[in-house]
Amino acid sequence: MANRRRGEVSLTLGPERYTLCLTLGALAELEDALGAGDLAGLAERFSHGRLAARDLIALLGAALRGGGHALDDAAVAALPLAGDLDEIGTRLGAALDAAFGAPPDP
Repeated sequence: MANRRRGEVSLTLGPERYTLCLTLGALAELEDALGAGDLAGLAERFSHGRLAARDLIALLGAALRGGGHALDDAAVAALPLAGDLDEIGTRLGAALDAAFGAPPDP
């Protein structure tokens, strides 16, 4: 179960339930993968709400690995979406909010 106080967010894809968490390591991974120079650059990149598929794979992959799942980007790219793209975006948005300072609901 995801612990919102630690910035964890749950996500169900197909029959599997996952925990997403943007740890410091996950954020560093994203900076590198997306060519963002620093956390401010990373926040700016995601603040516009427009993601390329490669951005989504990098973000989802980093959040899954931060949540304790040993999935490489190829495995993340193969996950079943089955109409869940809006839900994935919502959950990743919640993980980004938690990482960049939006407090969790009580």
